[in-house]
Amino acid sequence: MTDSAESRARKALNRLRRAMEKALIELDVLEVALVSVEGEDFPRRAYAGLRSRLSEVLEFTDDEGTRLQEKVLQAGSLEHGRVRRSTG
Repeated sequence: MTDSAESRARKALNRLRRAMEKALIELDVLEVALVSVEGEDFPRRAYAGLRSRLSEVLEFTDDEGTRLQEKVLQAGSLEHGRVRRSTG
């Protein structure tokens, strides 16, 4: 994978993750607003199902990020876990 392709993939994956995090936050806000208006008529199961699917996408972004990182490390002949990120 070329550096530019790797960079584009990483950026796209991060954008997707942020979008899913924001979607979960907005779903919570919507749910609170509608529950207060609809009470028992609110479709809790539908919202729980959507929340679950959005969480699956978040999990996918984590898994895909790990997979891409391992692929890049292998291309550079480095083993996963042998490179430490600097903190600071």
